[in-house]
Amino acid sequence: MTHQDDDARVDPRVLRTRRLLQDALISLARERSLDEISVADVAERATVNRSTFYQHYPDTDTLLADALDAQAALVGADLTEIHPGTGADQTPDVLVRYATHVAENVGLYRTALGEHGSPVAVARLRRRIAALAREGLELHGIPPALAGMPLPVAAAALAGSVIGVLVAWLERDPLPPATDVASWAWSAVSGWPSER
Repeated sequence: MTHQDDDARVDPRVLRTRRLLQDALISLARERSLDEISVADVAERATVNRSTFYQHYPDTDTLLADALDAQAALVGADLTEIHPGTGADQTPDVLVRYATHVAENVGLYRTALGEHGSPVAVARLRRRIAALAREGLELHGIPPALAGMPLPVAAAALAGSVIGVLVAWLERDPLPPATDVASWAWSAVSGWPSER
C-alpha cells in the first residue's frame, strides 16, 4: 500500500507535508540526478527538518515513487484505472494520458526509470502493470508465446515487456509521440493490436 492509498484517512496536515516533500523532490530531480539528492536537500527545499522527512518516508526512493504517483493522478493518468476487457482492442485513454504525462516530464522519467533511477518507482510501476496484465490474461487467456507459464509469471513477463517499451521510448531522441508508446505498451500487455 502506498501513502497515496491512505490519503482519505489521513490528517490534512500530514497530506500537506507529504505534498511539500513530493514537490521538493520533483523540483530537485529536475535540477540534478537522483543520486545527488539527499534527504537533507529535500527537507531544506520543503522547509521541514530531517526528522519530519523520516516521519513520512523511509528514503528518497519511496518519496519519488509517491511523488510520481501523485503527479500522474493529478492529470487523470492513474494506471490502476485501466481494466482490460472493455474495448481491449483500443488503447485506453488513461494510458494515453499517462504516456502524455511522462512525455511532458520526460527528463524526470528518464531519471526515475533509467539505469541509475529509482528501484522503488520501477518496482511499483512493474507491480501495477503486472496486475493489469494478470487481469487481461484472466479475461482473454494466455497467448501462445507464454503458454505453459503460470499466470503470475506470464503477467510478470508482460509487465517486463511494457517497462522495456517505456524505457526504450524514453531513450529515443527525438521522443516518439505519446500515443505511439501508449499503443505499443497496450499491445504488449493486452495481446491485442491497438486501433490508435
